[in-house]
Amino acid sequence: MRILVFDSGVGGFSVAREIGKALPDAGMDYVADLAVFPYGALEPDVLIDRVVSLMDEALSALDPAALVIACNTASTLVLPPLRARFKLPIVGTVPAVKPAAEHSRSRMASVLATPGTVKREYTHDLIETFGGDCRFTLVGSQRLAGLVERQFSGEQVTDAELLAEIAPCFVEDGGKRTDAVVLACTHYPLVLDRLKALAPWPVEWIDPAPAIARRVATVTEGAEPSRDEGAPNRFYSTGRRPGRAMLDAFGFVDGEAFFRDDQPKSDADGVKAGKTALSI
Repeated sequence: MRILVFDSGVGGFSVAREIGKALPDAGMDYVADLAVFPYGALEPDVLIDRVVSLMDEALSALDPAALVIACNTASTLVLPPLRARFKLPIVGTVPAVKPAAEHSRSRMASVLATPGTVKREYTHDLIETFGGDCRFTLVGSQRLAGLVERQFSGEQVTDAELLAEIAPCFVEDGGKRTDAVVLACTHYPLVLDRLKALAPWPVEWIDPAPAIARRVATVTEGAEPSRDEGAPNRFYSTGRRPGRAMLDAFGFVDGEAFFRDDQPKSDADGVKAGKTALSI
């Protein structure tokens, strides 16, 4: 059995790591759409068309037992169209509002996310439905996901840069203060040790990856062998790729490109929807 993990960048490695723990005998393929990272810069219809197009090609080529959309920004938009088009189990990643509300004793929690996730109606509906009497502060970090990408490409990222992105999560009011922070971007758990060390005070950091892995294990129970059963975990990208050290750390090898097309580059804001060559 093989699992396909998809993200706009390397953040999905935090989810792949937990899937590996929950399903040690399963193989994984990872697709990163680094040609247009970050997804928050894309208009919703462009993002939907792009992800559906990429998954058309990836699912045909890789034959997974399940697809994991390890990206909050994408999941808040693309899960319905993907589930309408494809028959395999599809597991998304959405802000863990309910666990935060359940764990917060001060009744003050924050959602640390990308601007795209913060502005989605889906995120606000989660808080309305599952937040109860917990007061949520929504923090749309402009730079944190990119800082994580930079760190894992070997560049120096300072403590001051990270602290500036997480500081708005820490709120004091009326003698109470934030005691839970939802990591609503899969990039963020990759630098969790640094975030904990920089936090103004201790909080519970809510990482959804273990719950996602448990869900994947449930929906793939009894799945038939995949086409490339026994192949190593493989990494594919529409653009650049992480350094060899990062792929080694997460147990992935370079995958051969499985299609090449005339994916258009486009306007000043990024790219139009369509296909991109997935390669090393």
